[in-house]
Amino acid sequence: MSYQHQHCNCGHDHEHEHDHEHEEIQGMDYDHPQPDKFHQAFNQFGPAEKDDMVTKKANDIIEAEFKDNFNDKVLKKIHGFIDLTSLTSLDTRESILKMVDKVNDFEGTSPEIPNVAAICVYPIFVSTVKQGLTAANVNIAAVSGGFPASQTFTEVKIAETSLCVSDGADEIDVVMNLGYLLEDDFEAISDELNEIKESCREAKLKVILETGAIATAANIWKASICAMYSGADFLKTSTGKGYPGASIEAAFVMCEAIKKYYTLTNRKVGLKVAGGIRSAEEAVKYYSIVKSILGEEWLNKDLFRIGASSLVGDIEHRLGIN
Repeated sequence: MSYQHQHCNCGHDHEHEHDHEHEEIQGMDYDHPQPDKFHQAFNQFGPAEKDDMVTKKANDIIEAEFKDNFNDKVLKKIHGFIDLTSLTSLDTRESILKMVDKVNDFEGTSPEIPNVAAICVYPIFVSTVKQGLTAANVNIAAVSGGFPASQTFTEVKIAETSLCVSDGADEIDVVMNLGYLLEDDFEAISDELNEIKESCREAKLKVILETGAIATAANIWKASICAMYSGADFLKTSTGKGYPGASIEAAFVMCEAIKKYYTLTNRKVGLKVAGGIRSAEEAVKYYSIVKSILGEEWLNKDLFRIGASSLVGDIEHRLGIN
């Protein structure tokens, strides 16, 4: 999709109205823009990089920085960025409590290594985690909003999110309605995400773009902009269900969008990469992308997460603590 030939319902070609758009966009409420302002936002951001250029630039970062970043100090930091996740049809209260117990047992055993950032589960298990969790400063995250397809009624998404928060969720992970995205129905995206955001109350909202499904840099760029302008506290790559998971190319595009959004609004949006990240080497690659594009300010659990189930064990093994 070209960002230089956007048409809104008024029928105008906005490629020739940059001066007028620039005046209007300066007065935008970036957290709650009017839906018809999205086309102006796309013009303000400019087009996405071409796919082949994204691949080259992402690989250049890995080649330049991976070796320096792959060390025990960084692995200890990454341990504290992990959303320890269990999202299977075979999850039970017992299996979730065993995962919680591992987090509790880690507390205080290695003071120089922070505990995981959060435990991420299906909505029905939020109360189970709340009941069993004793480790300090570990949040409870829940997937919500008809995860993983997001193909249900907005009212159901709002209710499910509200129930998760009532049960103790500190963070909510929802999938953007990709059907709306592919139809360029930005008004519907904005309305739905803003309502879900309101139902989160004080909980953080992570919006999943399902980057393996929408695939191209142009689609990921567009989805990132839509999510941020609709209240997302984090952009998240993937569900890990049914489509390819995280990729360094997707992370590159999302970081570039987050950086541009920050320059326009002075609001920091976090990044969560998830889906198939199992080894320390893979985690350090994403760390390198974030560090290179967004800088040290983003290298904390408030702005960078890695969703994973087996990554914790690999990092702890490499650090000699299991």
